[in-house]
Amino acid sequence: MSVITIERKILEKNDEVAGRNRALFAEHDLFVLNVVSSPGSGKTSILERTIEQLRGKVSLAVIEGDVQTDIDAQRVARLGVPAVQIVTRGGCHLEANLVHEALKNIELQNIRILIIENVGNLVCPANYDLGEAMKVVVISTTEGDDKPLKYPNMFCFASVLLINKIDLLPYVNCNIEQLRLNALSINPNLRVFETSCTTGVGIQTWCEWLLQHTTHPE
Repeated sequence: MSVITIERKILEKNDEVAGRNRALFAEHDLFVLNVVSSPGSGKTSILERTIEQLRGKVSLAVIEGDVQTDIDAQRVARLGVPAVQIVTRGGCHLEANLVHEALKNIELQNIRILIIENVGNLVCPANYDLGEAMKVVVISTTEGDDKPLKYPNMFCFASVLLINKIDLLPYVNCNIEQLRLNALSINPNLRVFETSCTTGVGIQTWCEWLLQHTTHPE
């Protein structure tokens, strides 16, 4: 029982700070995405392609979460957008207070979209609200088609699913229609996009939706 009590207190504190983050985002009219996935799904590549596609159309900033390095933040910063790295030193997810501190390094009045790239993990990030407008879950075809069934909480809490690396479908054991069905069986309201960062397929469609959603929220 003590473990449950401690976990509840941690989540309550996190939700309190997440509420402050959400109020700050609303004050600056920010559209905030929390991008989650398992390691190696292509989150950072998706982020790079998204920034390239939206450059000149909308102002963006990025908060990068990683266990140990700032490699991803360096990749994003090369594209000319504000990027702040959070190194969790072994922590398996970002928490609202870490995001709150990172926000102090971004001039929010100059930003319309804030993308938070979470630590690669399909378990813990599902439970931690960061104050975002929506969670975007990325899954690659190389992971197979059963991930939604194995990690239902993440797909339940997400608003968008990006099925990435579709260019590899001929070479991997993944039925993309079954993957889509599995995800929608968990969350029928998921907006699903199929993408490839290698060929560029689906990136424009995803970015057009994002831009439209930013301008005219549903």
